[in-house]
Amino acid sequence: MQDREERAEKLRKDLMDEENYNRPTICSACGGIMVFKGVGEYKCEKCGCIGFDDYGKTRNYIEQHPGATMAEVANETGVAQKAIRSMIKECRLEIAPTSSVFLRCEICGTTIRYGRFCAKCETAHHREIEERARKKMNMAGFGMEKPTGEGGAKRFTRET
Repeated sequence: MQDREERAEKLRKDLMDEENYNRPTICSACGGIMVFKGVGEYKCEKCGCIGFDDYGKTRNYIEQHPGATMAEVANETGVAQKAIRSMIKECRLEIAPTSSVFLRCEICGTTIRYGRFCAKCETAHHREIEERARKKMNMAGFGMEKPTGEGGAKRFTRET
């Protein structure tokens, strides 16, 4: 029994990070370990009890109540609005097209329904990241090109 509690505590510590969304690790009914089944759903490996993380609770509520506001979802599910906003910025959730509330692109400020950037700025942002990576690869003579001419010749040769 002690070993099971230690294992459960280790699991809890391993899963405690910012992107956690309150994942259930231990079954509230029997104390068994909850196994991820997909889309925010977890199932106890002992008794088969179903549990949901914050994403699963939010998604289920939105499916049952289309057009619900973020405040309504937060009040009904107990999930923090900050966590819901993070899910939207991670493209896990999307603001309904009929909603009067939108996010703003972090670069140009245009209205968007999910993510951090509009399509135009996201393309430009990724090109910039690729360009930086390419420049970094070619810095200080560590590029992928093979040196040619005198610069690529051996400095010393071994006499036999």
